[in-house]
Amino acid sequence: MPIQRRAAVALAALAVVVFLLYLLRDVLVPFVAGAALAYLLDPVADRLERLGIGRLAATLIILAVFVLGLLLMLIIAVPLAARQIGALAASMPATVSRIQAIIADHAGHLLEQVGGSGTLQDLQSSVGRLVGAAGTWIVNVLGSLWTGSQAIVGILSLLVVTPVVAFYLLVDWDRMIAVVDSWVPPRNRQTVRTLAHEIDQAITAFIRGQSLVCLILGTFYAVGLWLIGLNFGVLIGMIAGFLTFIPYVGSLTGFLLSIGVAIVQFWPDWTWILATLGVFLAGQFLEGNVIQPKLVGDAVRLHPVWLMFALLAFGSLFGFLGLLLAVPIAAALGVIARFAVRRYLESALYRADAPPLAPPPVAEIEQRRA
Repeated sequence: MPIQRRAAVALAALAVVVFLLYLLRDVLVPFVAGAALAYLLDPVADRLERLGIGRLAATLIILAVFVLGLLLMLIIAVPLAARQIGALAASMPATVSRIQAIIADHAGHLLEQVGGSGTLQDLQSSVGRLVGAAGTWIVNVLGSLWTGSQAIVGILSLLVVTPVVAFYLLVDWDRMIAVVDSWVPPRNRQTVRTLAHEIDQAITAFIRGQSLVCLILGTFYAVGLWLIGLNFGVLIGMIAGFLTFIPYVGSLTGFLLSIGVAIVQFWPDWTWILATLGVFLAGQFLEGNVIQPKLVGDAVRLHPVWLMFALLAFGSLFGFLGLLLAVPIAAALGVIARFAVRRYLESALYRADAPPLAPPPVAEIEQRRA
């Protein structure tokens, strides 16, 4: 088959897959979540097998521990976090009004002198509209994720179907990988195995390393803000740590929330406001210089901007399903793109010896100098 025809067939197949993902994005959520869970727990099952435990027994033990831990989290942590989030959201209008009043008291005259009369009122109304728009956007995003994961199967179905799918996939994981490997043409098998290994390394390194980064930073921010005595400090630290999964979003969100609450709570005492700022500066220093290099390192090779785009784009297109698929697809595309660049640099198209350009005559050089 000519290469143009093969490319057309591949693009058509990709378009069909994307269309089906979009059409079935709500139904596929528990199945994709189950596959992701089986993928993450397969190394644990392999380790238990090496200890002499059968594959079926290892799968049952792993899933039982996981489900019990998830149920405990849903029963204990989720209601507490929901109440705290509700209280924080309810206090945001008063927080914004207080910050606006502080600005009016201490910088209102300067703003009027610089921008003319009405500048302060325009600034306050703009801040109010901005906060309102941000709140509406957050509510809409959370609502879309909520309805996207509940529209057809419901949250109960997600909790029931996901462990069942993970169980069957985890039991047969090695066998499925061997079958898929046998489908690859022998002449391309080693290349495909190398790419699959690189993709697997990128995905597992990012998920495991970044999960530890989120946990450590969330704990650091929560404890630091709690020691300062900041209202909702533990919740803000948890939110900042969880959103650290999205580059720059976690630290920026936690910083803005904590500084806003600190100004309202501690003003005019600058000591504790600066202490709140110090917690986030220390967290950013530890993340950039200690935690991220040690736990994630350079093996992931996912640029933060590319990862952020993938999470936002796939989340917007496919809802919760897109968030589950964003990191694996971004990692796979990154590995394939680097492989394509390597092949191009090794190809005759890049390495072909082109005749060198003839040097310009001496008279032309002298004319240019003149």
